Amino acid sequence: MKASSVLLAASGAVLFALGFGTSLVAQTLSDSPQRVEQKRADLSGTPNMEVIESIAEYKKGERVDLHLHHGLEAAYVVQGSMIQPDGKDPVLQPTGTVLLNLRDAKHGGYKIVGDTPLKLFTVHIVDKGAPLYDYQK
Repeated sequence: MKASSVLLAASGAVLFALGFGTSLVAQTLSDSPQRVEQKRADLSGTPNMEVIESIAEYKKGERVDLHLHHGLEAAYVVQGSMIQPDGKDPVLQPTGTVLLNLRDAKHGGYKIVGDTPLKLFTVHIVDKGAPLYDYQK
């Protein structure tokens, strides 16, 4: 194999690794690492908004930090668990619960304390190009 071919292959591998690493860092800065995106599409009739379907699983000890979305979030609790809101006693987030968080409404701010993971199916209808999660203090 020629030296130029080896150099080209090595350069490609480095660029791929950098791109992949950058995408992982970008997700953790403005996203939830527990979220697995299922589908994303433009909201018909509105070029500046998109619909994002995801599944998230939070295990015992993990947090759902206080955050908001630049649009609407609808969620269905696929598998419930005990959660503990910041500064409060633990409560059950039951399977089958339907949640609706309006634009810019702060929500979250709790820790999973149950032995069963909390699993959510979410649909976000949000501003295209804006971060999906805007974490709050």
